[in-house]
Amino acid sequence: MAVIDVLNIKGEKVSEVELADTIFNIPVKTSVLHEVVTMQLAKKRSGTASVKHRSDITGSGKKLFRQKGTGRARRGDVKSPLLRGGGSVFGPDPRSYAYKIPKKVKKLALKMALSSKLDLNEIVVLNEFELERIKTKDVTETLNALGLKKALIVTEKENEKLEISSRNIPGIKVLRSAGLNVYDILKYDKLILIKPSITEIEGRLSV
Repeated sequence: MAVIDVLNIKGEKVSEVELADTIFNIPVKTSVLHEVVTMQLAKKRSGTASVKHRSDITGSGKKLFRQKGTGRARRGDVKSPLLRGGGSVFGPDPRSYAYKIPKKVKKLALKMALSSKLDLNEIVVLNEFELERIKTKDVTETLNALGLKKALIVTEKENEKLEISSRNIPGIKVLRSAGLNVYDILKYDKLILIKPSITEIEGRLSV
């Protein structure tokens, strides 16, 4: 098992913790990570692009002029796609871009993402991150003491003071262990794990 230092909010070592090799030390395949990240980004797409088709246009259904004898094209009504202001033929309609991949693949990708962070020494473990009040400045000072700028903070459970205090800090995101995902792990430079969250993560991924 890999052993990593546990720090306090001042950046001082207070203890050590072991990380399970079956979760934090497995071979990383970029193809698997790419597949899961692509799926996550597809689910985030709004899919609201839309145009008005011929049936959606408001206008008279009367034929513009007689069929024969004018020397002009055989026009229908003003809603024709060939006329300005008419309906669109092949334009987009609202749709969902979401699709599913096997649960085993998602779980494997999550383990690989964690393993890649450990391999690059981008995991920081804190014994706790408790705040006395809701204050952005307090979080900023702690992050500066740890030398962190772009980081994902993973907590064991709801931490309202930390979540509210950090939401206006650029490059910082607080996430509960239950919502840990591949995209967020790879997006941020550092992964900050509050010590109790490690047990939660290992319990979730060892099943």
